[in-house]
Amino acid sequence: MDPATSAAPGGPSGQAPGPDDREAARRHRRLTRAVVDQLRDTSVQLTLLNQHVSGHAELRPVDLECLDLISRLGPISPSELAHRAGLHRATMTGVLDRLERGGWIARERSAADRRAVQVRADRSRNAEIMHLYSGMNGAMEQILAGYSDAELELLAGFLRRTAEAGREAAEQLAR
Repeated sequence: MDPATSAAPGGPSGQAPGPDDREAARRHRRLTRAVVDQLRDTSVQLTLLNQHVSGHAELRPVDLECLDLISRLGPISPSELAHRAGLHRATMTGVLDRLERGGWIARERSAADRRAVQVRADRSRNAEIMHLYSGMNGAMEQILAGYSDAELELLAGFLRRTAEAGREAAEQLAR
């Protein structure tokens, strides 16, 4: 690597950053902080929404989260669900017992291995949950209608990468 063209302050010429470069760096830091702050606020607001939804559905917040995972990923084994939810297997048993008693899920023998159990959501109950999220879903449709396809692709990619970073960070803390 040529030292004259390596990543030196100010660029390949090795010159010190000028006022425009410093201002651009400050602006980038401010915008980065604003995005992180908005993600934190979004997380809080979605947590509050989920708490209200779970209360109206007479579910515990953790039960609602697991029901969402089952709906999206199922049929799924209880151990895989526990892993995805970041819960101990014994805790997951209690969650699944409550969801089954409430008629939200069914446990079934796996077709591939009759000794194994899989959990699936009772799709007939989806309308109850969707109704509780209808205000947020309607607002999201209005918000997203203002974006181009390219912007939506950018947003979807950003959110996908952010979710993956969250999963990886949670897995590191769980070790």
